[in-house]
Amino acid sequence: MTNAQNPTPETPFEPAKIPDGVVMVDGKEHRTDTKGSLVPITLVKPRDLLQDETTRKIIGYAIALSEQVSRFKAHVAEDISLFEEILALDYEAKIGGPKGNKTIMSYDGLFRVSVRTADKYEFGPELQVAKSLVDECMNEWAADARDELKVIVTEAFDVNKEGEVSRAALLRLKKWNIEDERWLRAMQAIKDAEREVGKATYFHCHRRKSTDAPWEAITIDLAKA
Repeated sequence: MTNAQNPTPETPFEPAKIPDGVVMVDGKEHRTDTKGSLVPITLVKPRDLLQDETTRKIIGYAIALSEQVSRFKAHVAEDISLFEEILALDYEAKIGGPKGNKTIMSYDGLFRVSVRTADKYEFGPELQVAKSLVDECMNEWAADARDELKVIVTEAFDVNKEGEVSRAALLRLKKWNIEDERWLRAMQAIKDAEREVGKATYFHCHRRKSTDAPWEAITIDLAKA
């Protein structure tokens, strides 16, 4: 049994194998620069070689970690499906709630795994029509439009780094009771633009120190680790 005096050693985490960037020409080592030209290593600055080595080292570990997380997600889905199959044999029923959401918990109530399923949406070209109509309204109402509405309109049509708009922000526009015919046509265009393109499944793992303690997320997201 392990304890604080004799901790279990960490399992070595092996990086993925990626190209080292070395190109041999006539028995001499070269590196390829960003323009695709071969540069003899003797002409590459030591700091550039160190930067290259550091970058490749980090990327090797990042790829290995990404692959490990993918395997973990597949194992979680498989384990929960197996549990549900066994449960169905005993009770002729399945766990879960609306849209396949479900939570399983350890016997002592200190660990839980939640599964959340959400619909995935994308927006078609009708969205550009909606934006044009909303812009018309906002330009005309510029002096009288409430600041809250201006912010919501801006957020609704902003594109994030993945090139997507926020569905929630767009739906907030439809809550405004505006009778302008152009606004109503814009809201219809938003509705027509929305398309369900599948489902996304998310796994959330939590732990707590006691049954009356708050749950703490077990972080897998690198940005929050």
